Amino acid sequence: MKAWDRALIGPEATYRDALVSIDTTGAGMALIVDGERRLLGVLSDGDLRRALIRGAGLEDTALTGANREPFCIDQHQDRAATLTMLRAHGLRQLPVLDAGRRVVGLTTVSDFLNIPIRSSPVVIMAGGKGERLAELTRDTPKPMLKVGPRPILDTIVGNLAGQGFRNFWLAVNYKADQIERHFGDGSALGLDIRYLREEKPLGTCGALALLPSQAEPVVVTNGDILAKVDYGHVLDSHVEAEADATVVVREYEMQVPFGVVNAAEGRILRIDEKPTQTFTISAGAYVLSPGALARVPTDAYCDMPTLIADLIAAGRPVRQQRAEGYWMDIGRPPDYAQANADFGAVFEG
Repeated sequence: MKAWDRALIGPEATYRDALVSIDTTGAGMALIVDGERRLLGVLSDGDLRRALIRGAGLEDTALTGANREPFCIDQHQDRAATLTMLRAHGLRQLPVLDAGRRVVGLTTVSDFLNIPIRSSPVVIMAGGKGERLAELTRDTPKPMLKVGPRPILDTIVGNLAGQGFRNFWLAVNYKADQIERHFGDGSALGLDIRYLREEKPLGTCGALALLPSQAEPVVVTNGDILAKVDYGHVLDSHVEAEADATVVVREYEMQVPFGVVNAAEGRILRIDEKPTQTFTISAGAYVLSPGALARVPTDAYCDMPTLIADLIAAGRPVRQQRAEGYWMDIGRPPDYAQANADFGAVFEG
């Protein structure tokens, strides 16, 4: 929400002050903060009406009728998770806080109705053979396998288009004709879709060398990832951080199916039965600035970890951005089956 700071009122503010704030901003909520902008409570228009019905006067202190434990979001929470929270709790607005509980924004439902058109291009890596899926990809490229009622690549493109992206490059190799026939130039979808045609497999980022010179950061994602990622938020954070590369990461849990023995000097200290280990993994999505793209070798095989390692070795700024929400790599048959089972509830529910 623009001009969100007009929704801030102090701890001594009255119900009249809150009413004026709500009327001025149209946000439907006044945020009561201390001198450091730390949130003390919120007063929605509904809270205000209920207080007045109970007999509160307009000159009474608004904090007495405020919600002291409102739903809030962290400033780094992505757009998809925020929308899910608004829907789940039937909310119209959410205060945005930093780590010190200082108010740094106010998100409202209307923020999701006006999506900016983004000029930054998106590259989707859709050239792999999908050999782990065996018979499923014998006649169909992996990105064209159906998850739910449509190919996974349709869902990926649709999600990004819904976030304001209009310019797409699809890196293709294996059975590329199927992908190109399906999407064409994108005009039927209101998009501009072009192709990076690999004459030979170039790895998970080698095809980026085929891009024309770019003046803006490029969003890159794998063509076999079904995920709820707010790519616009990732892109904005990347630009704000002045990074060369942003790697989208998430938590991945793996349970050891045995008792793990902890010992020292031959003595068993304890046995942890089937412990779960948590790792931070790459989610298969990135933002790369023009300087990073320039490091991709021409007409040579290159994987994304190699490019990231090169940037780090050169002292270039490489950052991570955590993504919450649904994520599934459909590269293995069990994961492909699970994605189909999840699709309706996650993407159409």
